[in-house]
Amino acid sequence: MRLTIPAAAMSAGLLAACASVHVRTTAVSQVQLTGLHTFAVLNTPRRRAGAGGGDNDPMLQNSITSRALRSDLIAQFEARGYTLDSVEPDFTVAYYATANEKLDVSDYDYGYRWRPGWWGPISYPEVQQYTQGTVIVDAINPTTKELEWRGQGVARVSDDPRTYAKELDKTVEAIVDRFPPTH
Repeated sequence: MRLTIPAAAMSAGLLAACASVHVRTTAVSQVQLTGLHTFAVLNTPRRRAGAGGGDNDPMLQNSITSRALRSDLIAQFEARGYTLDSVEPDFTVAYYATANEKLDVSDYDYGYRWRPGWWGPISYPEVQQYTQGTVIVDAINPTTKELEWRGQGVARVSDDPRTYAKELDKTVEAIVDRFPPTH
């Protein structure tokens, strides 16, 4: 089967869109996460002077991304059976997000072929630039301020705002799905 350039580009786009979120979680071993029923989401921390980032930084307090993350977190924890309680929560949730440009370099080495007067490899490198996003969700004990659980989701990020919002929600859902449900 032979793919034309537009068909190959569309196939690559579909594969990128279907790419899954890679999630890792960890919990403090002596902490019991069962018996928790209420949560609060912490406000985005203020930026320190001289900190990097631009207008699209997902951790800016007034950014669309930060508001979307906060709303997605509330929705996902409520879907797991927890109740939002900003006064006396059983745990508090802090979140962090970042996006970085990445390069994916693939080198398709088809072996050696004889060329007149020289033997050498045939190599066709392929370079693809993409944006990789990371979301970190922390569950913190509100009394001791100790970190009890951390979830991290990493995925490719779309340039399309609608697709980006869906991917962000999918990432938050994948992370929170690893948090124990309320009983």
